[in-house]
Amino acid sequence: MRVGILTFPGSNCDHDCYHVVKHVMGAEAQYVWHKDRLPAKLDAVVVPGGFSYGDYLRCGALARFSPVIADLVTFAQQGGPVLGICNGFQILCEAGLLPGVLMRNASLKYICKDVTIRVEGQETPVTRGLAGQSLTMPIAHAEGNYFADPETLDRLEGEGRVVFRYVGGAPNGSARDIAGISGGPARNVVGLMPHPDRASESILGLEDGKRMFAALLG
Repeated sequence: MRVGILTFPGSNCDHDCYHVVKHVMGAEAQYVWHKDRLPAKLDAVVVPGGFSYGDYLRCGALARFSPVIADLVTFAQQGGPVLGICNGFQILCEAGLLPGVLMRNASLKYICKDVTIRVEGQETPVTRGLAGQSLTMPIAHAEGNYFADPETLDRLEGEGRVVFRYVGGAPNGSARDIAGISGGPARNVVGLMPHPDRASESILGLEDGKRMFAALLG
């Protein structure tokens, strides 16, 4: 497996994702600078967390116009697996690959803590074999409050595209306790606010995120 990991000005989880893919999972990982073209023959793309362009205007709003995004959209439309984590989820929404938007947390405060999410909906590249399971991993964001209009939320629910839901209630105010959703022609685009990349090694005290990467790379 060959995985491309996008890097924008302000990304700070690209190295985390690279480490998990290459050193923990043993797959081939390649950084892709935001001004470059997406390399050919990638098997998957990860859009990592961070603060792309300093979160100016709106989280992900500027990164959405980076040259690599056009190739990412084509890759996704052709069925290529795309995983967006935290700021990556925000970028996917801004790029139109996922519906809705991530707003300021309801508390208006930055939240950094471990949360438990439940795997729901139809199977995706990162949830193969994980249906119904609960996963614990950290969140670290100020804009993780997922919002969409009622019709979009109903459609996501009806089509099985609500992939992850917070157990015990959303800490950020997300509609219907949504932690992550899927999009794309075959549910091949997945975005979530929690960080599986920060929960993939025993030394970190959490390994549930590793199960998501194992599904993606399997």
